[in-house]
Amino acid sequence: MSFSSMGDAAVLKELGERVRRHRLNLNVTQKDLAEKAGVARSVVQKIEQGETCLLDGWLRVLRSLGVLDQLNAFLPDPGVSPLQLARLQDRERQRASGKHSGVDDSYNEKDI
Repeated sequence: MSFSSMGDAAVLKELGERVRRHRLNLNVTQKDLAEKAGVARSVVQKIEQGETCLLDGWLRVLRSLGVLDQLNAFLPDPGVSPLQLARLQDRERQRASGKHSGVDDSYNEKDI
């Protein structure tokens, strides 16, 4: 299934259905999951029905289901590119440069 070809509502509905199936596979009620996650039962219901919900509610529910670490699979840490690493000489990039203004943005000593 390709999420990129789906609208936001369809993605939320599919993710909610996956959470529901996982909960049922664990034989856990919505009430028990909500209590374990520290959220209201309505949060679990909204997630499973594909309605919008705050991210912290999602995180608590996923953690309680034991699947929070699976977020690494869909959003891995990109790390620092080798080019940026060479340019910054062991300094991790802190912000984006924005639109290129035509000014030479190469590394110099005043950037330290």
